[in-house]
Amino acid sequence: MIRVVLAEDQSMVLGAIAALVGMEPDIQVVAQAPDGESALAAVAEHGPDVLLADIEMPGMTGLELAQRVRDAHPDTRVIILTTFARPGYLRRALDAGVRGYLLKDAPSERLAEAIRQVHRGGRAIDPELAVVAWDEADPLTERERQILRLAGEGRTGPEIARRVHLSEGTVRNYLSEAISKLGASNRVEAARIARRKGWL
Repeated sequence: MIRVVLAEDQSMVLGAIAALVGMEPDIQVVAQAPDGESALAAVAEHGPDVLLADIEMPGMTGLELAQRVRDAHPDTRVIILTTFARPGYLRRALDAGVRGYLLKDAPSERLAEAIRQVHRGGRAIDPELAVVAWDEADPLTERERQILRLAGEGRTGPEIARRVHLSEGTVRNYLSEAISKLGASNRVEAARIARRKGWL
């Protein structure tokens, strides 16, 4: 029996995925979590074979969750299930140790097969997305991404500086570098471009 933890912040979607996966005779959903923190706790408690997680969740993203699981629970393999067909997300997911990456509009039997494939030690990546993912590299550093994400949330320079424990001048330099790399005219546009490409 393949033991699975599900992480999804939309309760209706979470219930639907649990029902679909639970119909498979060799797959058991051992826990459902509405956010990344709860999912991490569920993985620690249940030690599942597979964690199936959304990307955009409150508090901790699915990509951050994948990194934490990889570091603390290496026997649990992670599959990202998302609506976002953004190549930047896939590249970051693979860097985070994710073994599977599927879109939510994939057929349900594809999801079950992906869980089995990843459990066996393989990978399950949406083929069309895999081709696109290597066409365009993410130009942002982790620090630039962190600061640009906060700027995109509408935080001011001083707020960002306090949050990341840097001087305001250093924050301005990071923002300027990110804006330049993305060919944007300001930080709002830079955040929008980076989000569209899956780099935030």
